[in-house]
Amino acid sequence: MSDPSFPVQPFVNALLNGSSATLLLAGLVAIKAGRRDLHAFLMRAATLTSVAFLASYVHYHFGTEREIGPTPFRVEGWLKTAYLVMLASHVILAIVNLPMVLRVLWLAHKERWEAHKKLAKVTFPVWLYVSVTGVLVYLCLYVWNPPA
Repeated sequence: MSDPSFPVQPFVNALLNGSSATLLLAGLVAIKAGRRDLHAFLMRAATLTSVAFLASYVHYHFGTEREIGPTPFRVEGWLKTAYLVMLASHVILAIVNLPMVLRVLWLAHKERWEAHKKLAKVTFPVWLYVSVTGVLVYLCLYVWNPPA
């Protein structure tokens, strides 16, 4: 029997975000070491985990959450302000990041390496930030959040 108080889908979303962040960092190490094939594999894997996250996120927020309601962050004061700033930046940058990632992937597919490299230098830190803050949002809501 599963524990109804354990939020499985948000946990899976956090795992997917954490996996994306790890794959992104490994991809950066690979390209810095001149290992293009490994870099390409890792970046495709990061893309797939991000796509899986997006599908799971949409399903949760437009399905499950509509039935159970949103999880409020119950901490007050400056911590709540910090959480809301992080959440807002996470959401805005996630929206901005999607077309950037698609463009970087397209440029790689077309082997337009100079344009790919130039855009990747902007896209990478945004994508990494979104992935890491996705895990932090989960921790804030489901691990560090005091009970109702």
